[in-house]
Amino acid sequence: MGINKKTWKAISLKQPWANLIASGKKTIETRKWKTPYRGDVVICSSKSPDIAPAGCALCIVELYSVEPMKKEHEAKACIKVYPHAYGWFLRNIRLIVPPVPVKGELGVFNLSGSAKKRILASFAKKVPRTDKV
Repeated sequence: MGINKKTWKAISLKQPWANLIASGKKTIETRKWKTPYRGDVVICSSKSPDIAPAGCALCIVELYSVEPMKKEHEAKACIKVYPHAYGWFLRNIRLIVPPVPVKGELGVFNLSGSAKKRILASFAKKVPRTDKV
């Protein structure tokens, strides 16, 4: 996700789907609607059901394609095809460690500035120092 980007997009998912994406086991998210947006998306877990970590940003992924879901997508979507489903194809998973508490919303939404700062801080902690002598 571009650090200089002013607006970060996010989407909330129920558990266990959010954890499955963060683990890399689910690389196709399914929705009954499509979006014109392509690019980085913060994956947030819903507060309900209360499966840890609930109500948190878990990872950043790249949404690179959206197309009608097909039978051959089922394994990577971790769900059987259903009427009017679209597959949202995800790649380039970057974990947020530790997960950052966020307030989720419906649809693709803009992440708050404070959540963005907490996520950036979590990434800054993981950057190895290169100034060692």
